[in-house]
Amino acid sequence: MTPQSAFMIVGAVDPGRMDGLKLLLESMTTLPGTANPENPIIPFERFKGLHYARLVILDDQTLEDMWHFDVEVPEFPVTLAFLGDCDGPADQFLAELESRAGEGLRTLFSYCKDFEEGTNLLTWMRRHSLPAAANYVNWVGRTVQQVREEAILREALLRRLRDNPPAGNSLQSIRDELVAHVKASNLMLSKPAATPAHWRNRNLLHLASLPAALLAFVFVLYLVPVLLIPLAAGLLLLLLLLLRHYEKSEPEIVIRPPPGHGTMLAALEDHDVSNQFTVIGSVKPSAFRRVTLTVVLWLVDYGARHIYNRGRLGRIQTIHFARWVFLDDKRRVLFASNYDGSLESYMDDFINKVGWGLNLVFSNGVGYPRTDWLVAHGSKDEQKFKYTLRRHQLPTQVWYKAYPGLTAFDLARNARVRNGIERKSMADDEVRDWLRDL
Repeated sequence: MTPQSAFMIVGAVDPGRMDGLKLLLESMTTLPGTANPENPIIPFERFKGLHYARLVILDDQTLEDMWHFDVEVPEFPVTLAFLGDCDGPADQFLAELESRAGEGLRTLFSYCKDFEEGTNLLTWMRRHSLPAAANYVNWVGRTVQQVREEAILREALLRRLRDNPPAGNSLQSIRDELVAHVKASNLMLSKPAATPAHWRNRNLLHLASLPAALLAFVFVLYLVPVLLIPLAAGLLLLLLLLLRHYEKSEPEIVIRPPPGHGTMLAALEDHDVSNQFTVIGSVKPSAFRRVTLTVVLWLVDYGARHIYNRGRLGRIQTIHFARWVFLDDKRRVLFASNYDGSLESYMDDFINKVGWGLNLVFSNGVGYPRTDWLVAHGSKDEQKFKYTLRRHQLPTQVWYKAYPGLTAFDLARNARVRNGIERKSMADDEVRDWLRDL
């Protein structure tokens, strides 16, 4: 199995060259916001392990909201962010980028303040890389190559059924004919690569970290119950009281997006069955909120890494990749995702299926509808929630998808089709279900 990785390179843009950068980014697209996969700056299509990528100018228009908290409104430089999701280690992919698109990347990053003519490109990209606080992959181990091969396989089987229907009448004979056709056609179905030992070992250690910490805590309580149990209960009570204090005293800032903002964003969407989503916002200005969000995102990352790694995030099955990234010493957070369908259906999915999870994360940010006990209400106020998300959303100037026209549902179905071809035998009911996928 080849695991997936995420990378994000961020550089402050030279203000005097912003117009030139926007023109360069526009030249990399075909439709508004949609990348030309063979553009000369970053020919995305040539990187066979790249699932998704985007270039977005991080220009936060909501910073003025901070004055509601009686703190000084911060000033952050406008930055250029290059994000991607790839097969294999991210650092290895950065080296491939430097090797195969170095000239274009130099042109791109020359619009950043500290990138000069003699700058070592790979070193600069590594120095300007930001890790994800939480990262979600729809199906860990599903590579770009696998996605493309399985799509070709299903199309070949559909053509065979249409152009030359099987002579047999039984379910088993139909499957046998289709399996024979695949072998005769020599359709490529690459075997999965071996799982890297270092990744597997780190993943097992990470998996064990939470149970080990909980067991250690329970063990300590068992050893010294008289003192520690009241102390732990008191600490929990204090944290809950602090939470309610902040929830009741912090201002609720929900502002309708400015006229034209939604129209501008909509022009960049719905050019494919999938869409991109990029939002940025400030963390509420208290140590309590920063620590809470740090812990919550660690738990989200743990769940995405070890539990929700086979086709769904909670009850949501339409997200391909997603990540949360801390910016500016945890004073701001960026959220980026790649999802199927329209933004409206995407937001409704979250509200109806994992609203409590939205509250758990985003209620720590400025501008989110008020919550109770961290998980209640919040996103349930649908109009306020949608105003908040749209207002904090950024236009993604360049967005690339390696397999246009395919949804997460399609990828899962195509994988089942392949599995049906490779299995030695199937019961009649299984064959019937398999044929429905064709």
